[in-house]
Amino acid sequence: MGKYRFQDLGLENTREMFRKANEGGYSVPAFNFANLEQLKAILEACAKAESDVILQISDSARKYIGKETLALMVKGAILDIRESGSKISVALNLDHGKDFDQIKDCLDYGFSSVMIDASHEEFSKNIEKTKEVVELAKLYDASVEGELGVLSGVEDEISSEDERFTNPSEVVEFVKKSGVDSLAIAIGTAHGAHKFKPGTDPKLRLDILEKVKEELGNFPIVLHGSSSVPAEYIEKFRTYGGEIKDAIGIPDEELQKASKSIVTKINVDTDGRLVFTSTLLEYVKSNPKEMDLKKYLAIPRKEMANYYSEKIVRVFKVK
Repeated sequence: MGKYRFQDLGLENTREMFRKANEGGYSVPAFNFANLEQLKAILEACAKAESDVILQISDSARKYIGKETLALMVKGAILDIRESGSKISVALNLDHGKDFDQIKDCLDYGFSSVMIDASHEEFSKNIEKTKEVVELAKLYDASVEGELGVLSGVEDEISSEDERFTNPSEVVEFVKKSGVDSLAIAIGTAHGAHKFKPGTDPKLRLDILEKVKEELGNFPIVLHGSSSVPAEYIEKFRTYGGEIKDAIGIPDEELQKASKSIVTKINVDTDGRLVFTSTLLEYVKSNPKEMDLKKYLAIPRKEMANYYSEKIVRVFKVK
């Protein structure tokens, strides 16, 4: 069944890594990637920080890479860190899966985890669609993430002007009836670089998180849209020709508080794009005669790896 088994690609589902994270009081980083350079940077960072990792990919990024290339690219990248001695656990998760056929194709091509985002549906319909994916994923031993609540913001094909906080009174029914392995909730994070308006005090609704904890206990909770959008890289991006306005992310201290609670998976995408792109712009501008792509791409890849390895220790509290 399926073209690739995730076990044969060197992958694991998220259940054991979430169990360890809940017991240890830390979060597993879930980093998005869209090419080989980002993938290698993520795995190098996590190997250095000795952190399990969930590799995340959107539908558009998967199409960009190619589903055959993606499966074998991930396998090869994992083999490279194994060769260096790293024993970290690695999962491959579909970020914001939208329909049954798309999710089945990902499972057939070796994904060890999938997210079904039916959060825009009515509560009962969300449960129905999510349960359908859970039953499918059982055939592959893959894990499933559902979502309650709606995040605002724009990133890749994810776009919403609405924000609807998760209702803690609904979480138990949703988890029991759908059978999900983890639950993404909305407590003030947002997709993209513009998470808060200038002049506001960036805070998460940690009171909602605590109410969810009261209802669910140590069930794995996920935060989407959790990039910090560091100011120094915004400045670098602008200095070397990039255009971006009023980019404000989630403060590290807020993510640390969530990580110490029951949040076991924190999604980061914008930070990786920002660090990589701003560093690439700097190198191109500073080396106008350079045509060696290996040099062009090695510098931002190293910068992204360094940023993520430090962020893991600082925010996710793995070490």
